Amino acid sequence: MDWLNVLKAALLGILQGLTEFLPVSSTAHLLLGERLLKFADPGGTFTVMIQLGSILAVMWVYRAKIWETLLGLPTQPKARRFALMLIIAFLPALLIGFFAADYVKAVLYGSLKVIALAFILGGLAMLALERWRPTPTVAAAENTPLLRALGIGFFQTLALVPGVSRSGATILGGLALGLERRAAAEFSFFLAMPTMSAAFTHDFLDLYKTISPDRAVEIGVGFVAAFIAALIVVKPILDVVSRIGFAPFAWYRIALGACLLGAAQFGYT
Repeated sequence: MDWLNVLKAALLGILQGLTEFLPVSSTAHLLLGERLLKFADPGGTFTVMIQLGSILAVMWVYRAKIWETLLGLPTQPKARRFALMLIIAFLPALLIGFFAADYVKAVLYGSLKVIALAFILGGLAMLALERWRPTPTVAAAENTPLLRALGIGFFQTLALVPGVSRSGATILGGLALGLERRAAAEFSFFLAMPTMSAAFTHDFLDLYKTISPDRAVEIGVGFVAAFIAALIVVKPILDVVSRIGFAPFAWYRIALGACLLGAAQFGYT
């Protein structure tokens, strides 16, 4: 057992948990962190699988809502509508991800320029929407009209490109389609549950027979670290975005993207 790699896995798990629900791309931060720490992740398995830790954290935070929905499915129209809304929003990622996921991991995960450009373009889009977004008409995530939920689902597919940010894409989609900031952020949290659970299941079923015991330990440590870090930050994130908006995250993305482009220009890959 390489304990240095286990320590690296814990640090990367913390990084993942802290960034999963911020519009800054946890996947890109993980890929950059792995480069800096020289942590090998063939096929992006570690990167995808530890994200379920963050999703379980948000499921724990919203456990009352989840339980209420599950119990209400047989008899309550409100519960059935909430479940249908998430299914509709999840479908674009399910379909497009099925065909594109392998290409994304094999080609785009290794491109520093792709990550940098995604950071910058995403930041600019965020600034534009903060300034010119339509007047919000949806105050609560669970009241999102079904057609708008589908639109947000298509926005989420942009996050297949590393650096775009799954939460960032869904939040921007929510803002563009008339959700208030807090509602857009909460919708992103809810939509993360089926999306990241499906990504984890896909990778696990493909690779569980070939994962070595050492790699399994690293994934487990990263998973737990991501869970704890995400559990700490989920609620504060909602308060921050409700109060100050997304502009600070946009400027962070643009600055980091510019630094990465500069690094790529000087030959760092």
